[in-house]
Amino acid sequence: MSDAYRFTILASLLLLSSGLTTRPALAQVDLSGKWGETLTEDEPDLFPGPEIGDYTEMPINDAARMRADTWDAQKLEMIEHECDPHGATYAPFGLMFRQDLVPFTEAVAAWEVQLDYMHEKRTIYMDGRPHPPASAPHTWEGFSTGEWEGDMLRVTVTHMKEAFLRRNGLPRSEKATFIQYFIPHGNFMTLITDVEDPVYLTEPFIRNANFVRAPTGRLIAHYCLPSVAVEHPEGYVAYHLPGKNNFLTEYASRWGVPVEAARGGAETIYPEYQEKLARLPAPPKLPEHKENKQ
Repeated sequence: MSDAYRFTILASLLLLSSGLTTRPALAQVDLSGKWGETLTEDEPDLFPGPEIGDYTEMPINDAARMRADTWDAQKLEMIEHECDPHGATYAPFGLMFRQDLVPFTEAVAAWEVQLDYMHEKRTIYMDGRPHPPASAPHTWEGFSTGEWEGDMLRVTVTHMKEAFLRRNGLPRSEKATFIQYFIPHGNFMTLITDVEDPVYLTEPFIRNANFVRAPTGRLIAHYCLPSVAVEHPEGYVAYHLPGKNNFLTEYASRWGVPVEAARGGAETIYPEYQEKLARLPAPPKLPEHKENKQ
């Protein structure tokens, strides 16, 4: 038996003994390279950020509402938190995909994904491995597995540290599951995300974003050195006592949204809510020095 023939037989046996475990990882589309988000309507939410008290069309429960009501933006200035990365469920601004290939078969064993902001890295395992037990360590980006559904890459993320759902205090717990659908079409890609959180959400929170391929793009150099931005007494904790946050109705007043509607809840998502919305009282008038001048 020749060495070449022996090698062919050995390789075939290895594939059979593995149960073709790399088959789910055979990518339908090559996502490699840099993708930049087309911000358009998402820009106000991601850069200046949502206004305090803006929970409209968010499927939150009372626990999430209380956490956001008592949250104080000064927390972002605290030296302990100012270099915290964004959690996995927060919208990415730019993505770099890299392939991790299996020797010999060239199948994609995993996708390495790196974000522009804080250069957070995540490995999306494509080899069919299970998620770790609930007691396993949690990280900012969590533990990800992926599978192709046609030309869509479906990613399931668990084991994420608690983080914000929106950057105005709405929380997302460490028990949440994050599902992503990366849908490439030519030089564009749609990302549909689904956050399912048994602690703070009553229904899945679904969003979408659009990306464009950037063949010459590179990750933007980013680093954070914690420093004292605002002086605080030692041990200071930024918070509002329940019922003492005077900023909660400013969003509703500025934009003419009934206060009850601005408090969110799953019912505010659906078209039927328009009937109730029409019967709700107008929000209180904003003080003259805070009126929107646009």
